[in-house]
Amino acid sequence: MKPIRLTRHAKLQALDRGASEAEIRQAVLEGRRESAKKGRALCRYNMPFDADWGGKHYGVKQVAPVIKEEEEEIVVITVYTFYF
Repeated sequence: MKPIRLTRHAKLQALDRGASEAEIRQAVLEGRRESAKKGRALCRYNMPFDADWGGKHYGVKQVAPVIKEEEEEIVVITVYTFYF
């Protein structure tokens, strides 16, 4: 398995959007991949949440990192989270 590296931007977005590095790595490894712009992929992964975020209670959190698979590593460009 290739190493997974988060860019500075991805780390900041993850912090702002409530995703941990462990959740991002899990999404990259186990998530459903969709094609994205510039040869990138979006990895969607749903996980149980059952907590509050932004003043509302949610049962599921979806972590969706955008990645670029390089020859030597997988680079996480940014991270989206969706709560439902």
